[in-house]
Amino acid sequence: MKNISIIGAGIIGASIGFELAKNGARVTIVDREDFGQATKAAAGIICPWTSQRRNKRWYKLAMEGAKHYPSLITELKDLGEMDTGYDKVGAISPHDNPEKLEAMVKRTLKRKDEAPEIGDVTILSEQDSKALFPPLADGYQSVHVSGAARVDGWALRNSLLSAAKKLGAVVLQEDCSLMLKNSSVIGIETKHQKIHADEVIITAGVWANELLRPLQMTINLSFQKGQIIHLQMPGINSDLWPVVMPPHDQYILSLTGNRIVIGATHENDEVLDYRLTMAGMKEIMDKALKFAPGLHNSTFIEAKVGFRPFTADFLPIFGRLPGHKNVIFANGLGASGLTMGPFLGQQLAKLALDNEPDIHLADYALDEFISSK
Repeated sequence: MKNISIIGAGIIGASIGFELAKNGARVTIVDREDFGQATKAAAGIICPWTSQRRNKRWYKLAMEGAKHYPSLITELKDLGEMDTGYDKVGAISPHDNPEKLEAMVKRTLKRKDEAPEIGDVTILSEQDSKALFPPLADGYQSVHVSGAARVDGWALRNSLLSAAKKLGAVVLQEDCSLMLKNSSVIGIETKHQKIHADEVIITAGVWANELLRPLQMTINLSFQKGQIIHLQMPGINSDLWPVVMPPHDQYILSLTGNRIVIGATHENDEVLDYRLTMAGMKEIMDKALKFAPGLHNSTFIEAKVGFRPFTADFLPIFGRLPGHKNVIFANGLGASGLTMGPFLGQQLAKLALDNEPDIHLADYALDEFISSK
């Protein structure tokens, strides 16, 4: 069986590691756990079916990603991983325009034949919407999608790594680099050891280009800073509240332990700015309170920063690195990372084991995004 090393243990790297270990590979996963890692700050909404994005390649991955979750969670629980961060709590999309709500229902139901996991799609009255999500503002009906789910990115990532270790994987928290021989990648090297590998998989998010410098190669990626806020409502159990998806670019969802997450910002910077900012916090709070004024008396717990990697066409890129057939690269999942990541991890594990993936890799090829020095 192959020796495979993975650099980067966000949601996609952890998912690949789990799938490889499950299939008997000898796996080493290395991550230095940088501050700003997207998965560590992320709270995911698993509800791609209501999206108005028309890109079929994006929707294919998002739809398959949502479909993959239930079986993955069952596998993890069978291995004793009970705290996966995943719960099917449904989602509501509030709006004050009945025509917009009807259009959303129609769009979503069209997708139900190929995605029955959508569940029931109904328009809720203002009263019924508030019954599901008490902080909601007056005057809003909502579309309710019963099959939607939430996921705590860090909890899921940790359960994947724990399960992988139970299956024999080695997980290291330290820095590493590619190990080369005659310009070919033969493994990875940390401060303490050299690890030879038949395959190396790079899933290092916004830091990936640091690893490619010895190969005289750069992947054209940008990043988007996301700030999010965690709250708690005194004396209220919010654990089973649905995900709330207002008609703007932010969200409200609850995690177990009565944590309410609001956010996130979408800041296109040219350098990694790790700061929490007043402007970011104000934007998040203003947008949340517009649709959920009932949160005005909530308690501030903490705020987080994460950096989402993007490509120019906002699609993920993955596959074997040109000129290095034993190196697999995956990146650019952007704001859809938690929806797509576990399914994509399964597919790239198949690729690493020389099995045929269930998706058309050419649709997400690296070539046009690579620059050689």
